[in-house]
Amino acid sequence: MHSAKENTTILLVEDSKLLRLAGERALHRAGYRVCTAADGEAALRSAGENHPHVILLDMLLPKVSGLEVLRALKRNDQTKNIPVIVLTSLAQANEAKLMSEGAAAFFEKSEHILQDDYSELLHKVESVLTKPGE
Repeated sequence: MHSAKENTTILLVEDSKLLRLAGERALHRAGYRVCTAADGEAALRSAGENHPHVILLDMLLPKVSGLEVLRALKRNDQTKNIPVIVLTSLAQANEAKLMSEGAAAFFEKSEHILQDDYSELLHKVESVLTKPGE
C-alpha cells in the first residue's frame, strides 16, 4: 500500500548545493517525491511543469529573487494555490510582508538545518499540507 506522501511532490528551491542536497535527502527519507531548483527561473519553470503540492522557497536566489518568485507564483492561475513555505536565514526578514505576499508559512533556516536536522521543517510541511481549505 502506498502512503499519501509518495504521491506528494515538494519543490525545494535553494541555491546552496549543500543545503539543496541535504534537504532533498531529508524529504526523500520522509517519503516525499522531491524536485529541486537552484535559482528563481528554474523554480518558476519547475512549478509549472511539476505541479508540486508544496514549494519550499529560499529568499536569496540568483536570477530571480525569492520574493519575485513568490509574487509570480501567486499571480499565475496554475500555481497560485500551491502553498509556499518561505525559507530564509535572514533574521530581519519581514514575516508579515512575506505572508501578505502569499506565503503559507515561514521557516527560518538555522543551526538545525546545518546539523542535518530537518524535523522542524518536515513538521512545517505537514502542517501546511493538512491545513483545511487551502
